[in-house]
Amino acid sequence: MNASRYSTHWCLVGMAALWGASWPWGRVVAQAMPPLAAASLRFLLASAVLLLWLRRSGRIGALWALGSRQWMGLACASAVGVLGYSVFFMLALQTVPAGKAAMVVALNPVLTMLFAVLLFREAVSMPMCLGLVLAVTGALYALSGGSLVFLPSSAAGAGELLLLGCAACWVAYTLIGRMVLARVDPLTTTTVTAAIGAGLLLAASLVLEGPAAWRSLADAPAQAWLSIAALALGATALAYAWYLNGVKVLGAGAAAAYMALVPLFGMVFSSFWLNEPFTASLLHGGALAILGMLLMNWGHHRMESRAGKPVR
Repeated sequence: MNASRYSTHWCLVGMAALWGASWPWGRVVAQAMPPLAAASLRFLLASAVLLLWLRRSGRIGALWALGSRQWMGLACASAVGVLGYSVFFMLALQTVPAGKAAMVVALNPVLTMLFAVLLFREAVSMPMCLGLVLAVTGALYALSGGSLVFLPSSAAGAGELLLLGCAACWVAYTLIGRMVLARVDPLTTTTVTAAIGAGLLLAASLVLEGPAAWRSLADAPAQAWLSIAALALGATALAYAWYLNGVKVLGAGAAAAYMALVPLFGMVFSSFWLNEPFTASLLHGGALAILGMLLMNWGHHRMESRAGKPVR
């Protein structure tokens, strides 16, 4: 393995670590700041960084080439992928421990695959189906505190249901991107959706929380402000840069496989930073979910190889 590919793998580990860390960072913010105001701050800062990145990469002119259908698609993607996801994310973390909440990441590829099969007739293999079952079982087992019957479980509350809203928003964002944004490059897509989402969150905060919510930010502890900065600069801009580079060097399938590490990092960081306990249901469910995600990625990789697609 050459030095470039070796460093790319480490950057993808860093990406997974940052996305895993976003859960305890979000938990800190959710406990100290009004949720909509905090989310809008995160994406306002992230948008500024991404716009600078877009300009330095020489692709700022791509914004003027977007058609009305693409702008509509970007607006819809922002509504679900930024506004919707952020609302569910912040509200859920007000009540659900961060390590437990990170388990919802395992549901994202599962639900995306299911809807891709239903809507786009994508082919699936037996290992992918087995991985799907393991990932769903593990994630729901962890989220429900050890009950496979998730919704009726006494251990599952409103926070856990809000986490399912996170997963639903992420899947909708992914499917919208596939349907209407195929000709828009990833950096432009992320930059525009972040900027539009920041505006939507700001408007929602001013309407629902009022100006008093913004005035109260002055009383937030330094830890919450550091967490907002980490979410914007680390979990959004830097992690996305590493992910894009991973897709370019290794291919989308290999880069996406590192998503399986996100719940693991989420649990570890939440334990170290927030003193959250490793419960038996979290450990067992987390292990099943991670194994399922890895198996799904391996099955997808193997199916592409057999179909004669280039595998990097």
